[in-house]
Amino acid sequence: MSAIHQVLLAGSSASYQIQNSLRFRASNSAYLSRTSGASPTDQKKVTYSTWMKAAPSLFSGTQVGIVSSSANNGIIGWNLASGAGRIFVRNDATNDINFAGLFRDPSAWGHLVIAVDTTQATAADRVKVYWNGVAMTYVSGSYPTQNSNTYLNAASTAYRIMSDTVNGTYLDGYIANFYMIDGQALTPSSFGQTDATTGVWVPKAYSGTFGTNGFFLQFKDAASTTTIGYDTSGNSNNFTTSGISVTAGGTFDQSLDTPTLNYPVISPLNSQSVVSITEAGMASNYGGASNTGTCIVSVPFPTTGKWYYEHTCLAVGAYDYFCGVFLNKSIAGNAGNIVVPGTSSNEYAYRHTGSKMIAGVVSAYGSSYTANDVIGVAFDATNLTIEFFKNNVSQGQLTGMPSGEYIAFTQQYGGGSTRINFGQRPFAYTPPSNFKALNTANLSVPTIKKPSLYMDATLRTGTGATASVSSLGFQPDLVWTKSRSAATNNNLFDSVRGVQNGIVSNSTAIEYADANTLTSFNSNGYTYGSDASSRGVNINTNTYVDWVWKKGVTPGFDIVTWTADGTSPRNISHSLGAVPKFIVTKQRSPNAENWFTYHAELGATKNLRLDEAIAAQTQIGAWNDTAPTSTQFTTGNFANFTTNGNTLVAYLWSEVAGFSRFGSYVGTASADGPFVWCGFRPRWIMIKDATAANLDWRIYDTVRETYNEMGGGLEAGDAAAENYATSVRAIDVLSNGFKIRVSASGLNGSGVTFVFAAFAEAPFKYARAR
Repeated sequence: MSAIHQVLLAGSSASYQIQNSLRFRASNSAYLSRTSGASPTDQKKVTYSTWMKAAPSLFSGTQVGIVSSSANNGIIGWNLASGAGRIFVRNDATNDINFAGLFRDPSAWGHLVIAVDTTQATAADRVKVYWNGVAMTYVSGSYPTQNSNTYLNAASTAYRIMSDTVNGTYLDGYIANFYMIDGQALTPSSFGQTDATTGVWVPKAYSGTFGTNGFFLQFKDAASTTTIGYDTSGNSNNFTTSGISVTAGGTFDQSLDTPTLNYPVISPLNSQSVVSITEAGMASNYGGASNTGTCIVSVPFPTTGKWYYEHTCLAVGAYDYFCGVFLNKSIAGNAGNIVVPGTSSNEYAYRHTGSKMIAGVVSAYGSSYTANDVIGVAFDATNLTIEFFKNNVSQGQLTGMPSGEYIAFTQQYGGGSTRINFGQRPFAYTPPSNFKALNTANLSVPTIKKPSLYMDATLRTGTGATASVSSLGFQPDLVWTKSRSAATNNNLFDSVRGVQNGIVSNSTAIEYADANTLTSFNSNGYTYGSDASSRGVNINTNTYVDWVWKKGVTPGFDIVTWTADGTSPRNISHSLGAVPKFIVTKQRSPNAENWFTYHAELGATKNLRLDEAIAAQTQIGAWNDTAPTSTQFTTGNFANFTTNGNTLVAYLWSEVAGFSRFGSYVGTASADGPFVWCGFRPRWIMIKDATAANLDWRIYDTVRETYNEMGGGLEAGDAAAENYATSVRAIDVLSNGFKIRVSASGLNGSGVTFVFAAFAEAPFKYARAR
């Protein structure tokens, strides 16, 4: 494999690499087909395993088959109509079994395993579905009767892969390492494992037997449309292709995009609705003559390095066609959500007329281009230059780009279509020297490869007696606990103030001391006492979630305590070694006072309160209109900061790439709400309306909600139990960020600025689709 495409997968202990995947284009009615043999090894038992990159609920149709038998008597697929994208399994011609989880992440790979064993005495053991090694939750439907034969492993039966045999639906997407094991019901551990370095589910080679009708599709041989469907298990149970191309060029369907080498695609999560995304995210068609359409790719460029990709102009719109990059940050400073380029953003684009566009200003540049011309783009993120090539001829280098995080886009006005290639298929032209393809192998190794060593969330049930949590990968310095099932306070304990000293985020109350609350920070967790005073931390039978952090320079977290001495303004030292993006302060004694909160997206002129749902206040008394530095932050003349003898505590976080993000987004009042790029798959997200008082600090995490669409919002400033109302069941957690899925004003009010804090479950370099 060319060095431009792949470098050593440093930072991961995974050694097994998948070399190819096969792309399926719904627009070309692509699928694989085969008729099974006459005598299965055991028609009561079968396992299917495949890695997939697709987001079926983003596409229309009643259902889409991953595997389907003739007449759909047996089918594994996505229920798009009533199930909104949930996996379902039909084993016996009539009964569907639906499993939890909405699949709406097109930017990364995931691993699907379905195991059927109808001999099991317990009905729920007869059909099991796993995603990324974890068993999925049953939602509805009827399990097969005991000892019945399954249509998923029938004799002399026509089967399809990536198509529904009855409804004629097809799916844009990729599959890799597709296994069928005849006569065994296996677990995911036969095909994958948890990587010790990253904690992420990764592929491994299968070493077992296949049975008579079993097969293994690796899509290795692209010599012809026949060889690409060869079975490499040794059984020669080969598949026939339909709608698959191995002809060089834009329709070439063998791909380097795999679970071990993930490439960008055009993302439906942050492109405009008038854009129709096709060819498994590698092409797009734009709206009619009156529409401007913008499509944006799923992965921004790193802020260093040299990167090359290609646009192919398939058709120019009636008025305009642009391709290029834009700064992933609006002029107002929204570092979180990707903003559609326009006159207020820093875009560097090449127009079909031969002109260039910089921040909405069009001027002379190079040659015009039209249908079938290939536009190469060489973006130097280190030196902040960009060079466009028309059919391998340079049009000149653009310089003077502001620093920041850039992302590729195309935009057309009045129809048109385009195709992109980031290297998942061969480039049309050789890239300039030292320019690389954008893929996860070429992304830098993150400082924190395994976020659960520094931040985590865990569940427990209260006992009313001494109890310990011992499942963490570190000794925590901050434990934030909240009852899920009852209205109790948010209690925070930290290693600097010391054990048994609690402070409540939903109250102005001063710090309390209680020997029955948190009694120790341990090497792998912490211990709670009997909670006899009902502080709310360990009440018998209450269910709880605990959010925990480790302090230090590496995770960008510090805890500072100090005593006011009457000085205003006052500089308070911290040990982050980086500029904090998020600061939360509270007076510990002697008087009740609000929690004052600084967020970098609002700046030092603004102050939010953790214990209240108010909008951001313009108050010099909070931060003295002075931005924090890498060594200190400044407090103003509020009495709690200045009254001699007041004791205070501050929690400070700096941003660590791939681990934490403190940004903002602007609401759209649409159920297809903003997509927020984080650079990681989040573990914990806290969101606040900064413009109005519509929302308290609402908290979501993936330990309580293991599937999309997420709900169960708890609030930092409210003692209420979990809320699963429609208006807050509103977020999809994705491999590279999160997306708002509700129009409610509390999370997505039109034109409203929302700030957020997010911490990672996995950096995007390693992350799996949720």
